[in-house]
Amino acid sequence: MDHVDRALLAQLQQDATQSYAALGQAVGLSAGAAHERVRKLRERGVIRRTAVDVDPASVGGGVLAYVMVDSTSWMGDSARDFAALPEILEAHVIAGSASVLVKVRTATTEQLQDVLRRIYAIDGVSGTQATVVLETFFERPVDPRLAEGPEAP
Repeated sequence: MDHVDRALLAQLQQDATQSYAALGQAVGLSAGAAHERVRKLRERGVIRRTAVDVDPASVGGGVLAYVMVDSTSWMGDSARDFAALPEILEAHVIAGSASVLVKVRTATTEQLQDVLRRIYAIDGVSGTQATVVLETFFERPVDPRLAEGPEAP
């Protein structure tokens, strides 16, 4: 991945609806060359998907919590169990005092409590510790230009 690929990624993160002509102009390529590079980035899995950024509160996700999940056994094989709970947006196996960290969005704290009950029902879960977010200062996507390392083919 070279600096042009990284610049294309940064442009797409700002506005994924840009035309290939606009993308190319922003990074010094023709529309065709920009299209080909984006296609290759998709094929290599660098671009995993194109999505719409929806305001969570507008669709009933105003309560955000991060939940540390304790366990009595290795939780690395329980991804499907966590994924089966639609309120869980992310789940990560972690090192430290807990086994899994999940990001949960619900409309109310009562619904959050229900999600915690359902997490407890997952085999091996022995406890949870939830931290409710009061305010989000900002969220940002990964900046593809931050870790410019050796160029890949």
